[in-house]
Amino acid sequence: MKEYANVTYLNHPVLTHKIAILRDKNTPTSEFRTVVKEIAMMEGYEALKHVATKSVEIETPIEKTVQPMIVGKKLCFVPILRAGLGMVDGFTALVPTARVGHIGLYRDEVTHEPHEYYCKLPEGIEDMDVFVVDPMLATGGSAVDAIKMLKQHGAKKLHFVCIIAAPEGVEVFEKEFPDIPLIVGALDRQLNENAYICPGLGDAGDRIFGTYRY
Repeated sequence: MKEYANVTYLNHPVLTHKIAILRDKNTPTSEFRTVVKEIAMMEGYEALKHVATKSVEIETPIEKTVQPMIVGKKLCFVPILRAGLGMVDGFTALVPTARVGHIGLYRDEVTHEPHEYYCKLPEGIEDMDVFVVDPMLATGGSAVDAIKMLKQHGAKKLHFVCIIAAPEGVEVFEKEFPDIPLIVGALDRQLNENAYICPGLGDAGDRIFGTYRY
C-alpha cells in the first residue's frame, strides 16, 4: 500500500481488540453499537489533537490559573447517514459543545455509486474544523461526495475519520483530496465483487440499527 502523508493508520492493541469485536458476526446489535462509540472516542483523541484552543482563566481549589481549552463551537462533527450516526456519540463525548451536521447518502445496489438525499449543516461551517465520520471507507465514493458537498457549503478545514478502510477507498480519497487528513482504524485487504470490504464487518449501518440478516 502506497504511503500518504495525510493518512494516519492507528495501531493500538485496545483499538484492534475492539475492531475484532465488531468483525465477529455473533456480536449483538447492542454491543456493536457500544463498541462503535468506544472506537470513535479513541479515534477522536487522535483526530482532534491539532484543534485550536484558547487560554481561559479558571480557579482551582489552590489558586487562579490560565489553561488552554477547546472552543467547542468552532468544531463540527458530520456523520454520513446512516452508519456514521453510530460514531457521533463518541466524538461528542469528547467535546459536548461541538456542533453536529448531517449528510445523507445511499449506495445504489447495482452501480455501487452514492446518491445524496439529505444535507443539514450548522451556520458558520466555513469557520469550523469539520470532522466527517463514517465507519467504513470502501469504494471512497460516499466520502468523496460528502467532502465535495461540504466544500460547496463553504467548509475549508476538513478531516475524515473511519473505523475500517479498503486500500481502494484510501487510494480514491487521497487522489481526490491529498490535503485532507484521513484517520483509519484498520486497513483491510480489499473490496469484493459487491464492493464490500474484506474481511470487513458486513454492513455497518445494518449492524448498528439491527436491520441485518446473516
